[in-house]
Amino acid sequence: MDLIQSGLSTILKTGVDVLPIVIFIFGYQAFVIRQPMPNFRRILGGLAFVIIGLGLFLIGLDHALFPIGRLMAQQLTAPDVLIGTAGSHHWGSYAWVYVFALSIGFATTIAEPALLAVAMKAHDVSGGAIHVWGLRVAVALGAAIGVCLGSYRIIAGLPLHSFIMVGYLIVVVQTIWAPKLIVPLAYDSGGVTTSTVTVPLITALGLGLAETIPGRSPLLDGFGLVAFAALFPIISVLAYAQLSALASHARASRRRKIQGRGGSGHLEEN
Repeated sequence: MDLIQSGLSTILKTGVDVLPIVIFIFGYQAFVIRQPMPNFRRILGGLAFVIIGLGLFLIGLDHALFPIGRLMAQQLTAPDVLIGTAGSHHWGSYAWVYVFALSIGFATTIAEPALLAVAMKAHDVSGGAIHVWGLRVAVALGAAIGVCLGSYRIIAGLPLHSFIMVGYLIVVVQTIWAPKLIVPLAYDSGGVTTSTVTVPLITALGLGLAETIPGRSPLLDGFGLVAFAALFPIISVLAYAQLSALASHARASRRRKIQGRGGSGHLEEN
């Protein structure tokens, strides 16, 4: 009964949060465009579904995703799970945390609806040159590495800004040499990872690690994983494009050599 009441309250609060957007859209339609809203009933029905869906999603975050992330962090940092001397808190003792961070970063990014939408649009616009699964896997690998490295930063107690500055320096260097057509998509790929599925779990993981590891502050050390999850997909997509360009160049060179040898043989026969 308490869950139903809290759920209804959450959906009601979600409706209040969405209300300014609705007022702006309908007000702009009425006073600026001055045209009747097409498919008015369908739009109202869609808004109702959006409010209900957002409310249910927030309920799921509160009762499932956040507790799961914190619980996994607590279990993976328990003394009997640590590798090495019992009770040791050396960063190398948290191998299972790194494995879990890699797995959860990859899995949540692959399941991200925003990434799927961007990958499908990129595939359509590029005429099939950009593969949906190729882009999704490249982004997911970047997010997995980012979450793993961010977890290491929390465990080791290292400063966040050093990692971020070095990471964006790598992005700048890659941007100079990467195919220009992929650069905007790579930058957008970093943003789509920080959406509905990825953010709640990795935020809960970071807070859980900071709360359970001695000497860590949840406020100073618990946050920052989202920044890693947004940065490293840019690096991985740019690297994916650069490797694809190198592979295409190598294939073209081999074809030219084969054609050259074939042409030379033909001339000798003549």
